Amino acid sequence: MSSGMQEIQYYEHKLNIRRVIEEQAKLQNVDEALNICDLSSLERKYNLWVQLLPRITPYYAVKCNDDPMIVKVLADLGAGFDCASKNELKLVLGLNVEPERIIFANPCRPVSHLEYAQQQRVANGTVDNEFEIYKLHKYYPQSNLIVRFKSEAKEAQCPLGDKFGCDADADATALMLLAKALDLQVTGTSFHVGSGCSELEAYDRAIKKAKNIFNFGEMLGYEMNFLDIGGGFPGSDDDKFQKIAESVNSSVQRHFPDDRVQIIAEPGRFFVAAAYTLVCKIHAKREVRNEAGKLDTIMYYLNDGVYGSFNCILYDHQVVTAEHYLDEAEALPEFKSVIWGPSCDALDKISEDLRLPNLNRGDLLGFRNMGAYTVPIASPFNGFELPRTLYFRAM
Repeated sequence: MSSGMQEIQYYEHKLNIRRVIEEQAKLQNVDEALNICDLSSLERKYNLWVQLLPRITPYYAVKCNDDPMIVKVLADLGAGFDCASKNELKLVLGLNVEPERIIFANPCRPVSHLEYAQQQRVANGTVDNEFEIYKLHKYYPQSNLIVRFKSEAKEAQCPLGDKFGCDADADATALMLLAKALDLQVTGTSFHVGSGCSELEAYDRAIKKAKNIFNFGEMLGYEMNFLDIGGGFPGSDDDKFQKIAESVNSSVQRHFPDDRVQIIAEPGRFFVAAAYTLVCKIHAKREVRNEAGKLDTIMYYLNDGVYGSFNCILYDHQVVTAEHYLDEAEALPEFKSVIWGPSCDALDKISEDLRLPNLNRGDLLGFRNMGAYTVPIASPFNGFELPRTLYFRAM
């Protein structure tokens, strides 16, 4: 398959990363790292979502990984999309996704982006302050306002409340009153507990606040029919996701039993984190010895780093784990190891708390769960190439 995108290779049963590496005969002789993307992982995740959260439609957060192949697979599966900019809207709409399947979920949007959304009839968008309401009144008065309020988890990889979300009690009602005075249409509310949420109770707490906002909107005569419960769903821990789903289902049934209310979520890492394995090459090494001359630490320098795919360490607070591909490694002693990226910046440190055998230049290291907040943020800093991507799918 190509159709304007890269070729998809097919496999039976289970994708074998080691076999893929072996079939890449020149992998050890090229400069760039390699992403191995399993598109069937997206299908499995989508089916898991539908099974555990049947009432809630997933709107994929494009910012998490904007690879057009990823977006197309999810579009074909029936997902909606959470877009934050004009270019993300263009990407999704270019795949023939209907504007009704998109939420413009950036509470602070440039005017030109609003004008583009209006041209494309992307009506649903979030708002969290009076200045944006006045902006919408001037540039897109036909839009559907989704009032975003703050309700953060006590534990999350990336809290968002400092930047977005009004106070659910003090501000949300005032914003709806302003919208009413300006003859704008409020249709629902939204929240985001924080990316990578680890607190099950966070969703119930937020959904209860959303119900109060719905009640006030209905008192003003608004037809409140849209609830966006945001993101925060884990990408590589299905057991945790099942517990979150149980909590969300219980809360939704208690506070929003009416099926006429459309409920969506904005999962990002949930879909793509586990779909990617990054394979890097060791292009240099250094041994550090103690005063007695005994080997203490081995430093490895890879062909990707924190300015490339491993920016997830800085941006997403991800802890990565490395695996080697040496057949006889089980019998080899392991050493304290530090892994560096290729740039000249001392900040470009991937990990300093690993135990690995004594590897050599040209050996490969694999890093699983590298699909979230990696691809769209990576840069060729210091002139080092970005990874190429191979796509695979089950037959």
